[in-house]
Amino acid sequence: MPKKASLAVGAFAATASLAAPAFAAEPAPAPPPVFTWTGLYIGGQAGYAWGRDNIAWSGVSIDDDPAGGAFSLTPQGVIGGAHIGFNYQYNSWLVFGVEGSVDGTSLRQTAAVGVNDFMGDTPGVLTATTRADVQGSLRGRLGIAFNRVLVYGTGGIAITGLHTTTLDAAGFFTGVPGTSAVFSNTRAGWTAGGGIEWAVTDNWSVRAEYRYSNFGHTFDFPFAGQLPFADSFVFLQHHLTENQIQAGFSYRFDWAVPPPSPPVAPAVAQGTAIPPGPPTAPAAAGPQTPAGAR
Repeated sequence: MPKKASLAVGAFAATASLAAPAFAAEPAPAPPPVFTWTGLYIGGQAGYAWGRDNIAWSGVSIDDDPAGGAFSLTPQGVIGGAHIGFNYQYNSWLVFGVEGSVDGTSLRQTAAVGVNDFMGDTPGVLTATTRADVQGSLRGRLGIAFNRVLVYGTGGIAITGLHTTTLDAAGFFTGVPGTSAVFSNTRAGWTAGGGIEWAVTDNWSVRAEYRYSNFGHTFDFPFAGQLPFADSFVFLQHHLTENQIQAGFSYRFDWAVPPPSPPVAPAVAQGTAIPPGPPTAPAAAGPQTPAGAR
């Protein structure tokens, strides 16, 4: 084989032996980041609510006879507002967190009921109105994650502004038809329910949720100072409960997600020999001086 061809073949073989381990040592591409529910989020919700206000009443009629009874109102209306919360995904399936919400509502009902004293000889009409305009809650959440789908339960404290109006339409208590009294109370109770949430993207999610709320009892004493007898009184006890179903959306801030790792340059495998440079031709020998020559 000619000398130049031999040198070229040797250099190519050495280069190939160096490149093969380097390509073999290049790491595989990093897997895509795993989705997590962890993070702070805000959002909005809207839906429908229906409630029940059980009212027990007692008092003294215009005939100075004792009276009492019970009836119910069923206020209902649109409900909607905003929420803020924080989720923490403990492992691949367990998620827990806390959420606060504020809703405005149009829950309202007015009803007129017939009343009478225990003697049965003094019929009258009592008109009552129940209205709840603003509600709030602070709740814990516990859920099971199926990747981007979260099924959860929720429960905690519920607060509402309850407004009641009592109208003595026929003067049954006061002797003056049309006498009215208005009361406003802030009631705290409890709420519990559950829902399902789907992460449409890494940041945006949509949800559907049902909750039951019990706001406890409130007590009204209408027509004070307007009753005819020294022993006259009127007492109403309200007990408001509520069901609500809402759809909503949330935006999760991804500040809790670690940034992607910087790219890693390919590494050369250990033990790879550095190829020798091309061989050099031996230097030409100069003229030889015969031994013993001067």
